[in-house]
Amino acid sequence: MTESAPSPYIDTTRPHPARMYDWFLGGKDNYPVDEEMGRKVLAIEPNVPVLARMNREFMRRATRWLASQGVRQFLDIGTGIPTSPNLHQVAQGVAPDARIVYCDNDPIVLAHAEALLRSHPEGSVDYVQADVRDSAAIVERASKSLDFSKPVALSLIALLHFVGDGNRVGDGNSAAGEAGAHEIVSGLVDLLAPGSYLVLSHVTADFQPEKAEQVGSLYQSGTASLHPRPRAEFVRFFDGLEFVEPGIVSEGEWHPELGEAVPGEENVVKAGYSAVARKP
Repeated sequence: MTESAPSPYIDTTRPHPARMYDWFLGGKDNYPVDEEMGRKVLAIEPNVPVLARMNREFMRRATRWLASQGVRQFLDIGTGIPTSPNLHQVAQGVAPDARIVYCDNDPIVLAHAEALLRSHPEGSVDYVQADVRDSAAIVERASKSLDFSKPVALSLIALLHFVGDGNRVGDGNSAAGEAGAHEIVSGLVDLLAPGSYLVLSHVTADFQPEKAEQVGSLYQSGTASLHPRPRAEFVRFFDGLEFVEPGIVSEGEWHPELGEAVPGEENVVKAGYSAVARKP
């Protein structure tokens, strides 16, 4: 069951990253303001819809691989608007007894949470409303469904490029300081049992710096801050972990044999990194 919460307020006057992503994927859970901003992004990089589909396919292939390796617990933070097949459908397609917890702090996702909670009878699916910056609260609430003394696959798909590097105490930006993306990930991983996995995908400016800057400016002006990170910064997310082969690659290059290729991806310039790693 989802946590009880008041009916979410959804602002349809400003573009929203989750709804824009839904529009890029051809979904219907978006508004004209999201399409308008989406079309501005496409004017800069027409391949964004293909890149979005490649990202989803990476998530599905990674989930399928993890379930085939015996992982039976999944924590997906930054769930986004449901796009079938969702992570739980993939995991339970391999292992019907898999238990999945989705987590997001977004009222858009909360409004669609009911669609996420249709589990295979042998497993379970739950939804937690919490912010990725509050790792302790996420784990506490997810513990109602997951046993964190056993391995968990933690997925942070296309989320962290919307999270900044944080503020240090006394830097003039935050009185108390705010954890950045790397601190958030390390804090979550610290709470996982040995044998757990981290699954990440992240936008980078390494391949198309000018386009990345232009798209980042668009997001900044209308919807959210975008933080593309170079490969060295992506690697830092996996400090202390053991990469699963083939290591750090673009989304379409991670075990393509585990899922069908996205049409048109062979013509797309790389725009992000992805990887799966195990906690020893």
